[in-house]
Amino acid sequence: MNRNLFVRRPFRYSFNNLAIWLIAINVLVFAIEYLVPSSMGYLAMTPALVLGGAYWQPFTYMFAHGSLTHLLVNMLGLLFFGTAVEKELGSREFLLYYLLTGFLAGVFSFGAYLFSGGAYVPMLGASGAIFAVLLAFATLQPDSQILIWGIVPVRAPLMVLGYTAIEILSQVFGGSNGVAHLAHLAGFAFGWLYFLARFGVNPWRRFFRR
Repeated sequence: MNRNLFVRRPFRYSFNNLAIWLIAINVLVFAIEYLVPSSMGYLAMTPALVLGGAYWQPFTYMFAHGSLTHLLVNMLGLLFFGTAVEKELGSREFLLYYLLTGFLAGVFSFGAYLFSGGAYVPMLGASGAIFAVLLAFATLQPDSQILIWGIVPVRAPLMVLGYTAIEILSQVFGGSNGVAHLAHLAGFAFGWLYFLARFGVNPWRRFFRR
């Protein structure tokens, strides 16, 4: 039996606006955080707490946000790019992709924080999953033009590669600025691996196809 048969078994296509539901859940969680501030510490991922039994945090961290701006930026990305990706992949595939890449980005960040002395540093936000969505959008629609600052047209793959370069430079030279650049890069990486394992698609070849 082909070992990849199960991994690549497709879902039946359906479109149920799950990106909008994910946005609604994130907004609801942010409202709960506002009303019950202590809930943020329960939902955010802190490596020391995970080791102490808070095993849900590598999953719940992606639904919690530290500020309204943080929430809005991520949810706008999910609205504009997530909806397009969901239409291409179907709702079930999109949900699996979003949750799995976000979770794996959290697990990777857990290890990175733990072994770099950040065991008590909380991490929260959907950015890891959102960056994976950006990668998916560029892979599925490589000829799409994105207007940077609403003015400069850039092909989606170049935008993704540009963001990747910025994240790498920020991680190396940015110091401790409160932004989880490693989670963003992990989102890209796990999104890339998902396309390779699940679809047999190399994003790089899609980026520069002729």
